[in-house]
Amino acid sequence: MNTHPPASGGPQRQDKAPTKANQQWGGRYADGPAAIMKEINASIGFDYRLWQQDIQGSLAHAAMLAKKGIISQEDEQAIRKGLEEIAEEIRTGLFKFDENLEDIHMNIEARLSEKIGEAGKRLHTARSRNDQVATDFRLWLREQIDHICQTLSSLMLALSERAAEYAATPMPGFTHLQTAQPITFGHHLLAYVEMLHRDYTRLQDGRGRLNECPLGSAALAGTSFPIDRAMTATLLGFDRPTANSLDAVSDRDFALEYLSSLSIMAMHLSRLAEEIVIWCSAPFSFIRLSDAFTTGSSIMPQKRNPDAAELARAKIGRIAGAFSTLLMVMKGLPLAYAKDMQEDKEPVFAATDAIMLTLAAMEGMILDMQPNTHKMYELASSGFSTATDLADWLVRVLKLPFRTAHHITGRLVSKAEQKGLRLDELSLTDMQAEEPQITEDVFSVLSLEASLASRISEGGTAPKNVTKAAQAWLSKLKAQS
Repeated sequence: MNTHPPASGGPQRQDKAPTKANQQWGGRYADGPAAIMKEINASIGFDYRLWQQDIQGSLAHAAMLAKKGIISQEDEQAIRKGLEEIAEEIRTGLFKFDENLEDIHMNIEARLSEKIGEAGKRLHTARSRNDQVATDFRLWLREQIDHICQTLSSLMLALSERAAEYAATPMPGFTHLQTAQPITFGHHLLAYVEMLHRDYTRLQDGRGRLNECPLGSAALAGTSFPIDRAMTATLLGFDRPTANSLDAVSDRDFALEYLSSLSIMAMHLSRLAEEIVIWCSAPFSFIRLSDAFTTGSSIMPQKRNPDAAELARAKIGRIAGAFSTLLMVMKGLPLAYAKDMQEDKEPVFAATDAIMLTLAAMEGMILDMQPNTHKMYELASSGFSTATDLADWLVRVLKLPFRTAHHITGRLVSKAEQKGLRLDELSLTDMQAEEPQITEDVFSVLSLEASLASRISEGGTAPKNVTKAAQAWLSKLKAQS
């Protein structure tokens, strides 16, 4: 994967100098474009990131052309050697990108012809920049999906490790950010593992759909040369060639699906980041982050700001914005290719960079955080968090209708609130004043520990459930790493 500019710092603009004609166009365009046209038309300033995929696709295309007798074996060998040398030039920062050549494809092809002469000019036989860029883009996205999934698995592993560590640690569970029922910290962390795993599978599903090879579709109608599209697809690791040449060069739904998956993932990460911000705040104080993931205040020396979490929370804007950008680019385009589609790469590149940084930051914070178990226990015990356990006991033991049990429990909560007591601190006499059938046994379900232990339904927060689920995730994630 290459997500950073080449060692040279990327292409340098030269738009102040008089513009010469692009020699790749041949005789039709004798004059160069106007400066403003050059500025809007060139994509080398960002699509240089596809250089590895462009060379990879060209090597496969040349091998196929030679095997089919469309070019000679000697030309194919010269092309291979030239492309390998160009790859080394780009890796070492010696390659000179030229904005006059517009994009990565022409920059590489021009340099190849410069290095090996006529053989280099034969490389573009039976292909177009339209199928070339569609192939390069799919190759690049496939690599990014693999890398993101690997990084995502690492974050899920970190969450699972912390969940196993705190499988029995009580914390308040919230609805409407109000204390609802006690849960365990491990259970809470595993909820995000489930979310992120769905994100993982969405990316994997999308990878399967994008893994078809457009190469050989040419500009839009295919080619009259006797090419072997199955061969190039196999050489490039695709499952098959695309079935329709128009579709192959003119749609970017694979990139939209990728951005959609990243947007959902970023939303999940943003929610976790928001909780980290809340947990770090003084009123909660559920966790503490070290100096590695916090910053201070310029005027308030006591402050420890969870800036890493706040910035991770904000990345959803960039990523979802990239999805909206590409959706708007594509929504009104007739078949086949249009230059609008040059705008597909920048949002995808930006979203990829943002999600990778966010994943790394989130994993760092999960491994870094130190839970304040005492504070979690204290707040889990407050807010009458075991009221539902009382109502369930009335239904289970006294056989009352749940709605009746709900009303009785509500009256007991009100009584406890008036007296400044927890539910388990009310006397049996107080309880029997609301429901005479209540016995001493009711107190067995009102403690925090009893409440947690009782939630044994599949997917529930009982510590033994959480331990089992965390171990299952740890086994699965370690096996796939």
